Amino acid sequence: MQADIINRNKRKYPLHEMNTAVVDFAKRIEEFGGVFGEADHPNSLNINMDRVSHVITEMYMDGLNAIGKAKVIKETPMGKILNELLKTGVKIGVSSRGTGQVEEDGTVKNFGLCTVDAVIMPSAPGAIPMSVYESLDLNQSGKKVLTLSEALQHDKAAQKFF
Repeated sequence: MQADIINRNKRKYPLHEMNTAVVDFAKRIEEFGGVFGEADHPNSLNINMDRVSHVITEMYMDGLNAIGKAKVIKETPMGKILNELLKTGVKIGVSSRGTGQVEEDGTVKNFGLCTVDAVIMPSAPGAIPMSVYESLDLNQSGKKVLTLSEALQHDKAAQKFF
């Protein structure tokens, strides 16, 4: 998410509104161990278990940007779809789902963040994250890390060291 800019939806989230929402969201992450997100935006604020594709594990503000970390849940139906889409190399965006009042000029007041969903076309221009898998796969030593981590999943003797 990005504060103080007009996004593709013609909305502007003031920094203080976004900061408050992100702090509250981070508290939910800490309290519950993460917050689920879905593949694509549904028509309601409810997070539906049958549409969960990822879990958000971290959220904080860095200047005007809300930064987060999420893990794709490869075992859910939507997580499988998201994972396969990411494997193609095409960029998947993220988009906030929340509540608030949109003023006539597009400014959002009383913003409450429900979750962050994976979407094809995000409204915030910079809301296209890089996956760790992708960044590791782009360099030779990263490929070694991926190979070792995949092997580790099946080696019980080695797992005790990690």
